[in-house]
Amino acid sequence: MSTTQDAIAAAEAHSAHNYHPLPVVVATAEGAWMTDVEGRRYLDMLAGYSALNFGHGNRRLIDAAKAQLERVTLTSRAFHHDRFADFCARLAEFCGMEMVLPMNTGAEAVETAVKTARKWGYRVKGVPDGTAKIVVAADNFHGRTTTIVSFSTDPEARDGYGPYTPGFEIVPYGDLAALDAAVTDDTVAVLLEPIQGEAGVLVPPPGYLEGVRRLTRERDVLFIADEIQSGLGRTGKTFACEHEGVVPDMYVLGKALGGGVVPVSAVVSSAAVLGVHRPGEHGSTFGGNPLACAVALEVLAMLRTGEYQERAAELGDHLHRELGLLVGGAVREVRGRGLWAGVDVDPSKGSGRQVSERLMERGVLVKDTHGSTIRLAPPLMISKEDLDWGLERLREVLAD
Repeated sequence: MSTTQDAIAAAEAHSAHNYHPLPVVVATAEGAWMTDVEGRRYLDMLAGYSALNFGHGNRRLIDAAKAQLERVTLTSRAFHHDRFADFCARLAEFCGMEMVLPMNTGAEAVETAVKTARKWGYRVKGVPDGTAKIVVAADNFHGRTTTIVSFSTDPEARDGYGPYTPGFEIVPYGDLAALDAAVTDDTVAVLLEPIQGEAGVLVPPPGYLEGVRRLTRERDVLFIADEIQSGLGRTGKTFACEHEGVVPDMYVLGKALGGGVVPVSAVVSSAAVLGVHRPGEHGSTFGGNPLACAVALEVLAMLRTGEYQERAAELGDHLHRELGLLVGGAVREVRGRGLWAGVDVDPSKGSGRQVSERLMERGVLVKDTHGSTIRLAPPLMISKEDLDWGLERLREVLAD
């Protein structure tokens, strides 16, 4: 067997089969490129589902992490550390908010948002204890905890994990009338992805997010925007909500906040909302640790220049123009914003998995979702030349 086959066989023997990765074993990576254990190079057109917005091994982020590694990496929240206040203040200011509750993974941040909304509902809105409802959208993907899969409509993510957590109302994504009808006096929040990533990069109809913002204000309900994948530059703006000029009550952030170096997530909101928490009611041993804060502070400094947002907008326009030329042939539909696209391939060309495998053979790494859809989300620092090289490989695969 080859080195790749050996490595995959060893992983299969000793790890739970909760993922079905492509048969490539990455050994090193730099920028937009990965190299496997046998020396083959691949263009990364997934970027860790937006966790690697700044590319692999970004020098500024690696240097920030190394400097912090030499000082202190973890104190737990039992003690203060000297990076925490700066991180919270800068992230709150960056988001136009007042307070931050740091966690580690995206799912933890969503769980934190759910708990915060319920606590706010009971302590501020006056909803009777135990009756709070949160409205969510069908085809959502907010994580894989027991509570989160309780309001998933994806059988693969949900089935076999019951009994499920109550307190959620599911409505069709993009349907403002259905959302309006689902909101009651006991509703404390509407939780949405401004663009649904796992569902195939679904962009809501124009005016939808603006309508959600108006409705939630009128009904005294929190609007929670899960910008874990869509935020921090991916769509050509800092937040996907900005495309409709909308500011939610709460941002849920993750992935790119850790720069692909360490897991960092956070809930960012007003003092009136996050102020409902009291010591001991919610926490995380690693949340807001010194290493995470150091890396995230450098991420924020990089985003403040606007260059990554501008690059995602410019190259995103180019990406969608090129993909649009394929529609009507081997491609049925293209969706997305910025450097993020869901490409529905004609099933006659194979499943999304098969297309991804053929692209891998040509040196491009992407990820499939839901049948014949593939997702493209390259690092925001990718060069136009490399992006065009990847698109040419896609055209070759679809022409076979």
